[in-house]
Amino acid sequence: MTRIVVTGAAGFIGSNIIKGLNARGIDDIIAVDDMTQGDKFRNLAALQVSDYVDADTFYDAFAGGAYGQIEAVFHEGACSDTMELNGKYMMANNYTLSCHLFHACQKRGARLLYASSAATYGGSATFREVPTFELPLNVYGYSKLLFDQRMRRDCGQDFQRTKAGKTNQVVGFRYFNVYGPHEQHKGRMASVAYHQFNQFQAEGRVKLFGEYGGYPAGAQMRDFIYVDDVVAVNLWFFDHPGESGIYNLGTGRAQPFNDVAITVVNTLREHKGEATLSLQEAVSGGHIEYIAFPDALRGKYQSYTQADLSSLRSTGCQHHFADVQTGVRKYVQALCAAKG
Repeated sequence: MTRIVVTGAAGFIGSNIIKGLNARGIDDIIAVDDMTQGDKFRNLAALQVSDYVDADTFYDAFAGGAYGQIEAVFHEGACSDTMELNGKYMMANNYTLSCHLFHACQKRGARLLYASSAATYGGSATFREVPTFELPLNVYGYSKLLFDQRMRRDCGQDFQRTKAGKTNQVVGFRYFNVYGPHEQHKGRMASVAYHQFNQFQAEGRVKLFGEYGGYPAGAQMRDFIYVDDVVAVNLWFFDHPGESGIYNLGTGRAQPFNDVAITVVNTLREHKGEATLSLQEAVSGGHIEYIAFPDALRGKYQSYTQADLSSLRSTGCQHHFADVQTGVRKYVQALCAAKG
């Protein structure tokens, strides 16, 4: 029987990974999280796990062998608030704890598949997994980068695709802008698509940042990736234990925030039996509104991200990623169905 650990299990990506494992018939899963925010239970309620362990007690117990033989740990637990300014808290959660887990995995013969972030690139204009382009803009991005650097050091500087290295499989995924079901608990850190869904339901319009960073209103571009695609790539590496390294996990296709907004608006209009609109019609009709770029984000905001997938593709992973029009439409339809 394959026993799996998922940290951050009640969170957005963690719960979706459990859903993906369950779809394969894997349910001997130890779910690890901090359930202080009690409503996160909803993300686990329909899933099958064998145990739940509080994050405060799991890591030391795992290092001591309390849970028997673990095949792999999907480490999604972290402080993911990019606006968090408490660096001591951020480093303890995202760096020190992850180092502790890595050493425990090596000691216990478990594979480690962990969440890194595209925030490691920060102010860079190139998104390739090499130190030259790693320029984080906030302590969140730095905490993720430092752990990546530690993995390069402990696993060998060029541990990518090492078939017989000195460590068990270690894979870091630099997530770009992930959206999809089970993110409702994230508050301000939930995706643009989720916030726009709620805005349109409440006000009949969605709001986007105006001109900033040399981009016209709503034209700042991100690599938006649907959570099902994130899960699929995590599971591809689970199926290929010989592949290690740090890999971008985006679609490889930057799209403007306007694409997200018009897809949200038109999917909701279709749901109500109303005609779809062009972007220009949606703006002129007041369904999309541009607001001044907030001062708090100046100098800390990525106006453009696009994952370079060369390293990912070199492993043989040829997963096809949904574009915004496909993924956001599917997500909004799911949100509508959940609301009844």
